[in-house]
Amino acid sequence: MTESCNGSFRNNNGKNSVPVHIGIIMDGNGRWAQARGEMRTQGHLAGLQAAKRVVKAAADMGIKYLTLYVFSTENWKRTAEEVSFVMGLIKQYLKKELDFYRENCIQLRHAGNMAGLPADIAKEINDVCNETASFGGIQVILALNYGGRDEITRAVHRAAIAGEDLGKIDETMIAGYLDNPDVPDPDLIIRSAGEYRISNFLLWEGAYAEYFFSPVMWPDWTEKELGAAIEQYQKRERKYGGIT
Repeated sequence: MTESCNGSFRNNNGKNSVPVHIGIIMDGNGRWAQARGEMRTQGHLAGLQAAKRVVKAAADMGIKYLTLYVFSTENWKRTAEEVSFVMGLIKQYLKKELDFYRENCIQLRHAGNMAGLPADIAKEINDVCNETASFGGIQVILALNYGGRDEITRAVHRAAIAGEDLGKIDETMIAGYLDNPDVPDPDLIIRSAGEYRISNFLLWEGAYAEYFFSPVMWPDWTEKELGAAIEQYQKRERKYGGIT
């Protein structure tokens, strides 16, 4: 990364096929804490620090877009204590890390149903997205109150409100009304903590993504784990349904 925030990216590992866009399902925070005899909430705090490490590593590796699955539309089903703690972390740390965003030229964006968030959290997200909008480095998309099915549903609603002829709906129309239509589809989607599900994450955009499942709990993630995922991605042949 250049310090001038001019949008220039560098591939530090000397290989050509660095993914442009990576999505990460950050799983295992609660289990990580429970394995240490701690409250699940402490796992979310450790997971936040892991996210910061991975964002920095991704920026240094030349990744242009990184989507982090922070809180799903289904996570509201968890205990009120855990939900409140996660929302508190978001509110506390979003703006607190502004110097980190500036230093690493990180532009923050949001994916998900903003209307379903508490008003103070929605304001924090809008404020920090606006404050980092001119930073020209890696774009980190926070998938917060996000669900793939919900995103597709909202995209169709947006198309209808915009006056589109839904009798002529096609893939191009839907793609144009997704939460971040200018962001390219993910090349690689990672899930930590040994689970083999996509959990309603980037259902539309991830149709032809490569997947990498890691046994490492999210709070233990470092540059090493990210590098291993990218190295595995670089060994694969992407066919997009065709034959090479």
